[in-house]
Amino acid sequence: MIGFYNYSVILTYIGLLSSVFGITQVFEGHEAVAFFCLVISGICDLFDGKIARSMKNRSDHEKVFGIQIDSLCDLVCFGVFPAVLGYHYDSVYPMKLIPSLMIVLAAVIRLGYFNVMEEERQRSTTENRKEYEGLPVTSVSAVLPLLYVGRHNIPPHIFPYVFQGFLMLISILFVARIKVNKPNNKALLIMFALAIVIFFSYLKMEHII
Repeated sequence: MIGFYNYSVILTYIGLLSSVFGITQVFEGHEAVAFFCLVISGICDLFDGKIARSMKNRSDHEKVFGIQIDSLCDLVCFGVFPAVLGYHYDSVYPMKLIPSLMIVLAAVIRLGYFNVMEEERQRSTTENRKEYEGLPVTSVSAVLPLLYVGRHNIPPHIFPYVFQGFLMLISILFVARIKVNKPNNKALLIMFALAIVIFFSYLKMEHII
C-alpha cells in the first residue's frame, strides 16, 4: 500500500475517523457523542506530534508526509466537523451558513500557511516548537465542547447564536497574527478531563447512569 503507517500517522488517522464518525452522529441527532468525538480528535492531534518527535529514525519522506497528512486530517476534524456542528443549530439562515463557511476557509488558509512555515522551520532547526502564530485549529476541540457542556446556562433560543458567534471568532483567530504558546502536559490533562465530562454528560442525558 502507498503511504506511511508509523505510530504517529496511525494516531492521526484515528483522529480523522473519530471526526467522521462524529459528523454522522450530528446527522443522527446525538450531539453529546459528536462533541465527544471532537475531543477525541483533539487528543489524537495533540499526541501524534509528540510521538512523531520521539521517533528518531523517521526518513525525510516520513517527516514531510506527516506534516501533509496531519493538515489534511486537521481540515476535516477542526474545519469541516465544527462547520457541520454550527450549521446543525437552528438560527436565521445567513447566521448558520456564514460561520460554517468562515471556519472551513480560515482552517484551509491557516493549515496551508502552517505547512509552508513548518517545513521551512524543520530544515533550519531541530528544536521543538514553543509557540504558534495564530490560534491552532486544534483549539476548537476544547472550546466548542466546553461551550456545549455549559449550554444549560444559556437560554436555548440564544445558544445557537452564541455557538455560531464563537465559530466566527475562532475563524478570525485562526488567521490572526498573534502568538500562542504550545500546550503543555497540564493542557493535555484538561483535554482528558473534558472528554470524561462530556462522556458522562451523554450517559446521564440518555439515562444510562
